[in-house]
Amino acid sequence: MATKYVYFFGNGDADGDESMRAELGGKGANLAQMAKKPLSLPVPPGFTITTDVCQEFYKLGRKYPAGLAAEVDKYLAKLEKAMGKKLGDEKDPLLVSVRSGAAISMPGMMDTILNLGLNDKSVIGLATKTGNERFAWDAYRRFIQMYGDVAMGVDHDKFEAIIDKEKAKRGIKDDPELNVEELKNIVANYKKMYKKEKGEDFPQDPKKQMWGAIGAVFGSWMNPRAITYRKLNNIKEGALKGTAVSVMAMVFGNKGNTSGTGVCFSRDPSTGENVFMGEYLMNAQGEDVVAGIRTPQKLSQLQKENPKVYDQLCKIRDRLEKHYHDMQDMEFTVEEGKLYMLQCRNGKRTGAAAVKMAVDMVAEKLITKEQALLRVEPEQLNQLLLPQLDKDAVKKATEIAAGLNASPGAGCGQIVFTADEAEEWAKAGKKVLLVRKETSPDDIAGMAVAQGILTSTGGRTSHAAVVARGMGTPCVCGCSDVTFKDANTIVVKGKSYKKGDFLTIDGATGKVYEGQVAVKPATISGDLETFLGWADEVRAKSTRKTASGQTVKGFDVYANGDTPKNAEDAFRFGAKGIGLCRTEHMFFDEPKLTAFQKMIVSENTEDRKKNLAKILPLQQKDFYEIIKAMKGYPVTIRLLDPPLNEFIQAESKDQLNALAKKLDMKPAALAAKVAALDEHNPMLGHRGCRLAITYPEIYEMQVEAIARATAKLDKEGVAHEVQIMIPNVVSYREVEQIRGQAEAVIANVNKECGTNLKFAIGSMVEFPRTALIADKVAKFADFFSFGTNDLSQTTFGFSRDDYGKFIESYLDQRILEDDPFATLDPDGPGALMEIAEAKGRSVKKNLHLGICGEHGGDPASIALCYKIGLNYVSCSPFRVPLARLAGAQAVIKANAKPAAKKAPAKKPAAKKATTAAKKPAAKK
Repeated sequence: MATKYVYFFGNGDADGDESMRAELGGKGANLAQMAKKPLSLPVPPGFTITTDVCQEFYKLGRKYPAGLAAEVDKYLAKLEKAMGKKLGDEKDPLLVSVRSGAAISMPGMMDTILNLGLNDKSVIGLATKTGNERFAWDAYRRFIQMYGDVAMGVDHDKFEAIIDKEKAKRGIKDDPELNVEELKNIVANYKKMYKKEKGEDFPQDPKKQMWGAIGAVFGSWMNPRAITYRKLNNIKEGALKGTAVSVMAMVFGNKGNTSGTGVCFSRDPSTGENVFMGEYLMNAQGEDVVAGIRTPQKLSQLQKENPKVYDQLCKIRDRLEKHYHDMQDMEFTVEEGKLYMLQCRNGKRTGAAAVKMAVDMVAEKLITKEQALLRVEPEQLNQLLLPQLDKDAVKKATEIAAGLNASPGAGCGQIVFTADEAEEWAKAGKKVLLVRKETSPDDIAGMAVAQGILTSTGGRTSHAAVVARGMGTPCVCGCSDVTFKDANTIVVKGKSYKKGDFLTIDGATGKVYEGQVAVKPATISGDLETFLGWADEVRAKSTRKTASGQTVKGFDVYANGDTPKNAEDAFRFGAKGIGLCRTEHMFFDEPKLTAFQKMIVSENTEDRKKNLAKILPLQQKDFYEIIKAMKGYPVTIRLLDPPLNEFIQAESKDQLNALAKKLDMKPAALAAKVAALDEHNPMLGHRGCRLAITYPEIYEMQVEAIARATAKLDKEGVAHEVQIMIPNVVSYREVEQIRGQAEAVIANVNKECGTNLKFAIGSMVEFPRTALIADKVAKFADFFSFGTNDLSQTTFGFSRDDYGKFIESYLDQRILEDDPFATLDPDGPGALMEIAEAKGRSVKKNLHLGICGEHGGDPASIALCYKIGLNYVSCSPFRVPLARLAGAQAVIKANAKPAAKKAPAKKPAAKKATTAAKKPAAKK
C-alpha cells in the first residue's frame, strides 16, 4: 500500500484529526479537528500535504516523492468540487491560500501565500463575479507581492517602494484608500519589476503557481529565521520531520466594510487573565494584522460593529478551549458578514500568563495539577523573576510615549533600528533596545538579543508581540508617537533620539521612558507560589528505583551560595538548603587576602600556621553568618578548591613590586615564588584536596573555623545542619586521611567549647576515576556531590575555557546533540554518575547524592539526575524556581504510563525522485 501524503478537510468532515500533529503539523491537524464532529466549525475546505513529504523533499535534494503530484491533483479536484469552482478559472476562479505548519508552533517563521490562482484573466472574472472591482485588483496586487517575495525571492522592499510611490501621488496613507485605477497601476508596475528581477513574466498558470508556492513553503523549513527560531527554542534539528503544507480555499476579509480579519486568544497571552482578547481589521487580509503594518482595533469593538459575529466567536472560543483544555490562539475571517475559522492552536504566552492560566484552569477543573505543572516550560519561570521598574524611580522618570503593553517586563538599552545592529552591538557587550516600525520574521536573531522591543505600529497580535511573548522579552507595540526621521533617528513628540541613546520600556503598562530607569528584583508570591507549591508536593512524594535497585524517596532543590545574601535569595526562591558554599571567594576580601598571600609565600609550616591563625577568626565570622542565615537548613561547605597561584597575581613588573612591598618581600624572591606556583594546566594541578595532602594546615584551619562558628550558634540555640565537602578527590585514601584530620580538629573544638558537634563529611565526584572507585570512597564519605563541570571536562577532554572555539561546529554538524557544559551528557558523565550511584550505595544503602555543577539548573540534566537517583540538585539561587518545576516534571513524566503504540504504517516501495521543486531564489 502506497504512503498517503495528502489529507482532505472540509464540508463537515476530515481525513485526519488532532492526533496527527506529527504528520499534518499543528495547523493541519487542528483544521481537520475543527472541520469534523464534534466541533463542526465553519472551516473553508482544503487539503494538507504531510510532513513526510517535507522530509523526503530534503532527502531527495529538494524534489518530491513519486506519486505526490497525482495525489495533489486528486485532492485539488475534490476541493474544486466542494467549492463549485476551478482553480484560476477565467470567469469564477477558485483562489487558495498555501500555508505552513509544523508539529510545534513556530509563529511567523515559515511562509504563507494568499490569493493564489489569480492571473491577468481571472482577476477580471473575479471582479465581474463579485461585482467588486477594487477587491479583485487588491487581491491580485497582494498575490503578486507575496508570491514574488516568498516563492521567487524578489526583495519585499521593491514591492513596497512601488506601492508607496503610488500612494504618494495623492498623498494617501493607508492601503484601503487606494482606488481601482491605482491598484491596476500597482499591478502593472509589480509585473514590470518582477520581469526585470527574474528575467521572465509573472506566472499565469495557476497549477505552476500552486507548485511554486508549495515548494516555497517546504523550502522555508530551512530558511535562516526558521533555523534560528528552532535554535532559540531548543527544537533540535531532526526532532521534527519538517513542515506540512495546507492548501485551503480562500475566504476574503478585504471585500469591503462588511468583511474583515482578525486574531484572537481565548485568554490574555500576556497576563493570563480569563478575558477574550484579540484584534481585527475591517476590509483587510490576515497578513495585515500579523505583520503589524496597520494598527488594528480591539476585539471588543467588534461587539459593537457586528454583535452577531462577535457572539459566534465567543461561543467558538468556549468550545475550543473546553475541547483542547488550553488557551487557544485563533485566526478568523469575516467575508460579507459570514464567519470562517482559519486556524486554532495552543497559544504562545508569557511565563506569568502560563502560570496564571495553569492555576486558574485547575481551579476551573479544566486540568489536573499534574497537567498544570507540565503546561509551563521551566525556562518560562525566568520571566517572572525578571526585574520590574522601581515604582519610586518611575515617579521621577520622564514618560515620553505610550503604546500597547504587548509583553511584560522592564526593557532598557541603547536604541538600535535594525536586527543586524542589535546583534552587532550585543556581541560588543552593549544592552540594546530594538526600535522598529514593525518587526518581520527576518528580525528574529536581533529580537533574541534585545533587552526590549518597541514598535510604532502593530498590535498585541502582531509579529513583534507574539515572538516577544514567546521569548519572554519586554515589548511595547503600536506606539504611534514614535516616528522615523532617518536611518539613525526617531522623533517622539517633537524630540529626537539617535541611535545609541537610552530608552526604557515597561512591557506591563506600555509606557516608554527617556534614559535609564532603575529596576527592582522580583519576588515569588500569588499564583507562582501556589504553582511551585504543587511542584514541591510532587517532588516530596516521589519514589523511584534506581538502576542499581535502590529505592530513593523525594527530590530536593538546593542552591549554590557563598554569602548570607545568596542564602536569602535562595530561601526567597524556595531552596531547601545550600548544596555548594565555596570558601575560596571568602579569601579575596582584605585583610584575609594579605594574610592568605603571606601564608602562600611562607617557606615553612610554622610561618604558614602563623598566617592562617590570622585568617581563622575572619573565616569563622564568614561561616557563622552563612550558617545562621540558613535557619537550620542544610549547608554544604566545600573546602578550598582552586590552585594557590590564583591568589598571587603579578603579571607586570609594577604589579610584582607592589605585591612584594605589600608582603614585605624582595621582588626577586617573590618572582621566584610566583614562577614556582605557575602551572601549565592548573585545572588538573595542585588544587583542592591535593593542597591538604601537601599542606594539611590549610584545611585544618578551615575545619576549625567551621566548627567554632557552629559551636557558637549551637550555644545561641540556633538550628544548624552543616556538611563539609572535600574537592578534587581521586583516591579513597585522600578522603580517609583528610577526614581523620578534620575529625581530630572537630573533637578539639568540642572539648574546648563543651559541645557535641557532628558533621557529615563527604566527597565531590569530579573525575572518572572517582566514579569508578565510588565503593571505596563511600567507606569514608557520608555523601557524594557530583561536580559535573569538571566531570564533563575530564570525561570529554574538553577545556571549558577553550571549547567555545569548536563547539558550535560540533552542534551544527550534529556530532554532539547538546553543549555538554549546558546539558549533562547521559552517555559520558551521566553514565559515570550511574556507576558511582550503584557502587556507592552498594556500601552505604542510604548514601546521600547531589549535584552542584551548572547542570543543576538545566531541565534536561535535572531529569537525568532524578532518573539516576540523586537526592537533590543544587543550582544558582535565581535558577531555583526553574529547578523546582523541572524536578516535578521529571517525576510526573517518569510516572506516566507509556501511550499505546499505533500499528506501524506499511512501508511503501522504494521511492524515486520525480517532480523537481523549484528552489526559491536567494533573497537580496
